[in-house]
Amino acid sequence: MDTMRERFVATTTRLLDEDPRLAVVLAEITMDGFRPAQRAHPDRVVNVGIREQLLVGAGAGMALTGLRPVIHTFASFLVERPFEQVKLDLGHQGAGAVLVSSNASYDWPAGGLTHMAPGDVALMDTLDGWTVHVPGHPDEAEALLRRAAAAGDDKVYLRLSELSNAAARPVDGRFTTVREGSAGVVLAVGPVLDDVLAGVEGLDVTVLYATTVRPFDGAALRAAVARGAAPDVVLVEPYLAGTSTAAANDALADLPHRVLGLGVGRAELRRYGTAAEHTAAHGLDARGLRERIGGFLGRGR
Repeated sequence: MDTMRERFVATTTRLLDEDPRLAVVLAEITMDGFRPAQRAHPDRVVNVGIREQLLVGAGAGMALTGLRPVIHTFASFLVERPFEQVKLDLGHQGAGAVLVSSNASYDWPAGGLTHMAPGDVALMDTLDGWTVHVPGHPDEAEALLRRAAAAGDDKVYLRLSELSNAAARPVDGRFTTVREGSAGVVLAVGPVLDDVLAGVEGLDVTVLYATTVRPFDGAALRAAVARGAAPDVVLVEPYLAGTSTAAANDALADLPHRVLGLGVGRAELRRYGTAAEHTAAHGLDARGLRERIGGFLGRGR
């Protein structure tokens, strides 16, 4: 199976041939994959070099001329380093773009903290009007990318990961029900779904799956509770723990409820290791999730 990043390159290359409005802005990262597209469309595939502030600024300038820019690099260099440009050049000017990140929270541990961005979605949450997609499979990434590229002038953040679930699921912007139970609701975001399902095996819980986290589908969460699930909610997100707890609390504001936010911890793990070892260290593997989800729901009885 190809990776999300590989699918991004292949899909975007095809879209450049199909849509004369589409443009791609890069900062060296993934440039090798886009060389054929750059030869075919030299005016719409631009590499600014290792200049991430310019990366976003150039994309915003393209948007103001009527193009639909797809702006891409590692998450830490796309959201954190040029955050002022994301806030001002895009948001303040009302310019739409598709930000496509790779490497996500800790996908390349050997890169160290400079190449990790578990706080990216929480940071994007401080801005108004952004749609945030977190696919869990290359097929989902392609579907969400195509939808974002074909949109008008809205602002979209597509968060790609090297981690993936074994199978793709339909994406429509809403949370989907994977299984139903009565002891509580577990919301799995993107590539954590397989570990969540393994972790809750034998537990009487509803599992919802999300590939679009902003806007937050509070109606689906309320519907799960209305169908008989206890209003005890566990959010399992592949980025900073607790990023969506406020959104879940808002969705259930008129009901007595509890929310547990699981995800990447704030403590820096200074040993490189592997992505799988980081997943386990943050308690996001099946064993860690079972212990924490089971313990949380058990305390609610």
